[in-house]
Amino acid sequence: MLSSKQDSQPLLLSPGPTPVPEPVRDILAAPLIHHRTDEYRNIFRAVSEGLQNVFRTRNPVFTLASSGTGAMEASLVNFCSPGDRILVLACGKFSERFAEIAKACGIECDCLRVPYGEAADPDAVEKQLEGRSYRAVYSALCETSTGVLNDIRAIGRLVARTDAIFVVDAISGLLADRLETDDWNVDVAIGASQKALMLPPGAAFLAVSPKAWAAAEGGRLPRYYLDLRRYRKAFETFDTPFTPAISILRGLEKSLEMISDEGIEAQWVRCAKLAGMIRPVLESWGLEMFPRNPSSALTAVRLPAGIDGTVLLKILRRDYGVFMAGGQGDALKGRVLRIGHMGAVREQDLLRGLEALSGGLARLGHPVGETVFDAPGRTR
Repeated sequence: MLSSKQDSQPLLLSPGPTPVPEPVRDILAAPLIHHRTDEYRNIFRAVSEGLQNVFRTRNPVFTLASSGTGAMEASLVNFCSPGDRILVLACGKFSERFAEIAKACGIECDCLRVPYGEAADPDAVEKQLEGRSYRAVYSALCETSTGVLNDIRAIGRLVARTDAIFVVDAISGLLADRLETDDWNVDVAIGASQKALMLPPGAAFLAVSPKAWAAAEGGRLPRYYLDLRRYRKAFETFDTPFTPAISILRGLEKSLEMISDEGIEAQWVRCAKLAGMIRPVLESWGLEMFPRNPSSALTAVRLPAGIDGTVLLKILRRDYGVFMAGGQGDALKGRVLRIGHMGAVREQDLLRGLEALSGGLARLGHPVGETVFDAPGRTR
């Protein structure tokens, strides 16, 4: 049965940022060290190698002191030139961001749009690629704004037949959904610290293939801080060209240790189990699943008629200390609820979140009754 005890600590069940576990918080609070030292370079070498395991790549993974959007911009300004044409598989607000960055940089952009809640269709991608020359194809692994999961493996096979590079925003999906960067022909994979890596925002990552580097050699877009050639040069001595997010990377060393102890595949399984735990409950309450092919990183549901999602989120934050996320954009704001279950989120966290959600729905005139849990994914 759901506990009636309210935890006094705020609980992040948003699809980012996510909870930071105590062992990582302890390291984040440690005295600062200098980054131009052997001590820091040893840490950076360890986290860089650990990130290769997380991304499932043999290629180097470069680290930026930025949000995930900084890495998204880096994936355009380093591999494209003015007048180049790219293809964006647009299925939500975050995949659409690639097109917005392209416009700002003078890059021609075709968008293969699908309705929100649906994934990009590989057959449609194949048709779009026929007879056209693109510098790059951009997609999200998990589209955070809708909770949908794209078939990166199938799309990667299609792009690999062309001269285009394949760039994947894995910021939310990394470690929650399977991603085999090298085996799936992903040339640039993007991640960020504040999701399943269990850290505060402030660091972003790019795994870059030789095919992508070949495209970068002729790149003519202006760049300085985001110039990955600088990062590649500094990486030879396990360093960065600019001041790194020192404390976050020290915390990353610990979080990668925790991830390694659990196992990457075990992380995928756990996130899927948590999704399977809460989705039947939400549907029994009259909350309809929003995406057709949902990610394991988060659950996105359509709220019942008459429930204002903006008001519901305020109640959850103010009265229960639980942070979930709403829909984004005019079409989804106030109508969709998004619950994250990646990284450090565990079963007991979701139980507390469901208790809070049941109370919030009841206050808005949608009582759901009492839910009893026999085991994860089963209710009666």
